Amino acid sequence: MSRRFLLVCAAFLLFLAGAFPAQAHELHPAYLELQQTAPGTYAVLWKVPAASGVTDGFSPQFPPDAKIISPIIREQTADTFLERYQLTVPGGLAGRTLSVTGPTAVLADVLVRVVGADGSAQILRLNPATPTAVVAAAPSRWRTAAAFLRLGIEHILMGVDHLLFVLGLLLIVQNRWALVKTVTAFTVAHSITLAVATLGYASVPLPPLNACIALSILFLGPEIVRAHRGETSLTIRHPWVVAFVFGLLHGFGFASGLTSLGLPHAEIPWALLSFNVGVEIGQLFFLAVVLLLERSFVVLQMRWPRWVQALPCYTVGSLGAFWTIQRVWLMF
Repeated sequence: MSRRFLLVCAAFLLFLAGAFPAQAHELHPAYLELQQTAPGTYAVLWKVPAASGVTDGFSPQFPPDAKIISPIIREQTADTFLERYQLTVPGGLAGRTLSVTGPTAVLADVLVRVVGADGSAQILRLNPATPTAVVAAAPSRWRTAAAFLRLGIEHILMGVDHLLFVLGLLLIVQNRWALVKTVTAFTVAHSITLAVATLGYASVPLPPLNACIALSILFLGPEIVRAHRGETSLTIRHPWVVAFVFGLLHGFGFASGLTSLGLPHAEIPWALLSFNVGVEIGQLFFLAVVLLLERSFVVLQMRWPRWVQALPCYTVGSLGAFWTIQRVWLMF
């Protein structure tokens, strides 16, 4: 068990560098839809979630010869900013470049859905690393899958609270078989609720959901201390049970971004599958890095003071408590 505490001491240096403004599980990309209604004419829907914090001055950028030909209809709700209008692009969008503009554009992801007159659709993704994208003449389902796959990978690796929960589970498991069962239970659980929520069968309000996710981390704190002291409990004996129960909550957190996009029902299963595979790839990558770090400590025979070994126990609980209080406070 002590080896795992040693590796987490190093891992926590990364968490503490950016964890206190807790990055919740929420995924809030902006969404741009261009649906062809006539040759060279498109109905535009521009949707920016208010939670992304980038509504001011943030707008799509079309080819230079594009022209808006209708009044812009704007709607503002508690959680979304919408714009609708008609756009003409001489010769159509095939082979043309799309981007976003504005002082805050570098802070946001944008998913672009282009629908042709024949109903064929393609999904493009704009982000700080790739701020422009070219509309393909022949849409590819694999390109769409790749966009959601990358979104899933990045979402899990940027979700500090999720990674901290997984790390906490690693501190509790006693052997490799327990590790396999725990990771499998967590994967199955969040896959279930991710699918249920994305397909529209259930939903959970985000503020209390985020508070519960923080509470799941707080719950692990005392259990990690018990494990470090050689004590036992139901969680320590059967960590897969806890992983499954709280995995259901984390799955709803994953789903929040996909449901906010408002994708057509016919496209949700493909997007859901690709996104979930991306989440699993990111999670397995994180686990591999942690286990390789553990192995390196063993090979190097590194020894740390006892108080350093105990530090992760209390750090997990402290961060969980801080985030729980913070998110409950934000609810009110």
